[in-house]
Amino acid sequence: MEEYHGPEQATFAAGCFWGVEAAFRQVKGVVATEAGYTGGTVSNPTYQQVCSGKTGHAEAVRVFFDPKVVTYDQLLDIFWGIHDPTQVNRQGPDIGTSYRSAIFYHSPAQKAAAEASRDRLQRSGRFGRVPVATEIAPAAEFWKAEEYHQQYFEKCGCGYSATPKYWE
Repeated sequence: MEEYHGPEQATFAAGCFWGVEAAFRQVKGVVATEAGYTGGTVSNPTYQQVCSGKTGHAEAVRVFFDPKVVTYDQLLDIFWGIHDPTQVNRQGPDIGTSYRSAIFYHSPAQKAAAEASRDRLQRSGRFGRVPVATEIAPAAEFWKAEEYHQQYFEKCGCGYSATPKYWE
């Protein structure tokens, strides 16, 4: 029997981090999540700074997962399914660079998987001829968001019910 050495991590940005975190928290094999900021130029930014659009950060979710239960490729499938990756610097009513679609990879294997997954999605025709605009970049310093942003939907009792069947 192989010894388990702890979770791997993945970092995704797909608009407001509240819904992104809630979606990944429902996935069997995800052991923890953190809402936060990454991909910018300011150390330890606040929500207000990130929302100003002047820091370069994206609202992102760091996902800690057990790869024996859920694979990185499965997490990528979920990522593509919970937002519109053809949008540039926006998701729904949220507009700005902090709401961009991005995958921040933690290894060469994650980079290759993310690029292959993006290319498959583009070829699938799901979005017609509109190009997938998702940024694929190396993971940078991740700054955990303020506590009130962590597990926001659970705290406010809002619930989150966008669970496709393949997550079960």
